[in-house]
Amino acid sequence: MSRWNETFNISYTNFFLLGFPGLKESRSLLVLPFFFLYMVILSANGLIVYVVTTQRSLHQPMYALISLLLAVNICTATTVFPAMLFSFFTNFNHISLTRCLFQMFFIYFLLAFDCNILLIMALDRYVAICYPLRYPEIMTGQLLVGLVGVAVTRSAGIVAPVIVLASKVQFCRSNVIQHFTCEHIALMKLSCGDISLNKTIGLALRVLNRVLDLLLLTTSYTRITHAAFRISSGGARSKALHTCGSHLLVIITVYGSTLSSSIVYRVARTASQDVHNLLSAFYLLLPCLVNPVIYGARTKEIRQHLGKLFQRAES
Repeated sequence: MSRWNETFNISYTNFFLLGFPGLKESRSLLVLPFFFLYMVILSANGLIVYVVTTQRSLHQPMYALISLLLAVNICTATTVFPAMLFSFFTNFNHISLTRCLFQMFFIYFLLAFDCNILLIMALDRYVAICYPLRYPEIMTGQLLVGLVGVAVTRSAGIVAPVIVLASKVQFCRSNVIQHFTCEHIALMKLSCGDISLNKTIGLALRVLNRVLDLLLLTTSYTRITHAAFRISSGGARSKALHTCGSHLLVIITVYGSTLSSSIVYRVARTASQDVHNLLSAFYLLLPCLVNPVIYGARTKEIRQHLGKLFQRAES
């Protein structure tokens, strides 16, 4: 069939998502564990978003950004897992090329937006610790909305070229995507013809933005740490370092899971498709699971309100 398609220049416009192909008919066994993880993600992230939204004392830029980050976690998981679980349970895994490209855009957009929120958090902490007296007049609600708008634009600008180039590719090798979602690499494996431009642009955008992000984050937190050690009050110094420590743990989780997954994916080329699927699930799931735990356990104000919420629920 693939030769016939290549000969007559026919490109598939409808595909079948086949996540964890090695499991064949046993994929339904994955429904329960992945459903449980999805419920944990919704509950943990949603609970902190609810607390930040309902408690007036938490209506500050730092907590608003934490809430936004966790809301993005919920959106990322929801973009992927309900459709995946439905396909595992019913074996209905049909998807059109247009829907596939939309799903790809939203997944990568949300991942990029996640990283951009971390940059805004770094700026927020930089102003709070390096210019504490001017913090209220600098980090206004208007500036925060503007920064989030820039983050949305930047995220879309990073992802859009990759999606546009993918939409111009012809897919004649097969109409089976051996992945549980429309991942770029999995879709490009079905292409016929030269896709070197797609690979070059995709890799260049990813590397340049990751390098730029890490440089900005390193510079910001280096200055923050230097300024924090100059604070005369031991309590204030400890609080500043503790707050930045939470953000750094989240940064390590987000960037670490993405980079390690990319490195292992390229090194372990001989590994089975199920292993590559598992790596993708790892870098999508890990931040969604870990981030609410970090902020819920390490942020005193959030932890106190969570404690009061649980006490009211028990009484």
